[in-house]
Amino acid sequence: MNYQQAKEIAIASVQQGAILCEEVRKNIPQALEKEDKSPVTVADFGSQALICKALKENFPEIPIVGEEDATELRQESSQNTINQITEYIKHIIPSATQDDVFNWIDYGNGHVSPCFWTLDPIDGTKGFLRQDQYAIALALIADGEVKLGVLGCPALRLSEGDTGWLFVAQRGEGAYKMPLKGGEKTKLQVVTKDDVSRFRFVESVEANHGNQALQNAIAQSVGITTDSVRVDSQAKYGIVSSGEAALYLRLPSPKYPNYRENIWDHAAGAIVVEEAGGKVTDMYGKPLDFKSSSKMNDNRGVVVTNSAIHDTVIEAINRE
Repeated sequence: MNYQQAKEIAIASVQQGAILCEEVRKNIPQALEKEDKSPVTVADFGSQALICKALKENFPEIPIVGEEDATELRQESSQNTINQITEYIKHIIPSATQDDVFNWIDYGNGHVSPCFWTLDPIDGTKGFLRQDQYAIALALIADGEVKLGVLGCPALRLSEGDTGWLFVAQRGEGAYKMPLKGGEKTKLQVVTKDDVSRFRFVESVEANHGNQALQNAIAQSVGITTDSVRVDSQAKYGIVSSGEAALYLRLPSPKYPNYRENIWDHAAGAIVVEEAGGKVTDMYGKPLDFKSSSKMNDNRGVVVTNSAIHDTVIEAINRE
């Protein structure tokens, strides 16, 4: 496997997906009800189609485990939606037809195998709708571990002041960030405990995505005294890898005790943090299992740290 080639194609495809998503988002009405997910549907499917097309053309033998499929889109009742998706894609690939779009989306119907891609074309539905954070997350998994991760965060603003970042990592080669539209690469490095201003903690905006009371108690137990920064999507991994927070917790919600995480919601972000010097496990300190299923059935919760405080965080969780 030529990982350098795979990385370049993955980056270009995520950038294309981000262009489409941002075009869709420009047309979301200000007062859109959260229940109306139609713009997300258009952007989800459009992003997946573009990324899967690029991957399948260059790596036809590698399956893609994506979040979406085109089954419902093929129904007559979805004609307006597929028309919209196709029009957005034509802005990037003018020759695209509806049949092309159906097929490209369904390239993401692959299964977990010894080597496969996993894709979340839009991670952070509610953030996308309210013009806040979302992410396009793509990872390559082979030989039982994540080998490549590309994380596009079009709405993320970091301390440098720019908005829109791409986070890229290759196993054993480190991680870097760059402006989503292209530009200078900057090596990623997690924060040290000595940098008090950045010794912060991030968690999901949605209360049902974790146990916020416990998460805040754990953060305080390791010396983080400021309020959490609540962010949608895997943009949280980007924040930790950039050294702008030391901790991200996603502990099981008491309302959903049997919930298991999807691999596409964490694979790309996890390798970015790890290659920046951080550590990612479940709440018991077990590595996240991205190789066995599309669900991380043997893991409970997710703990992401700057590595230095990881053992202390795990101990604090298991004392509760």
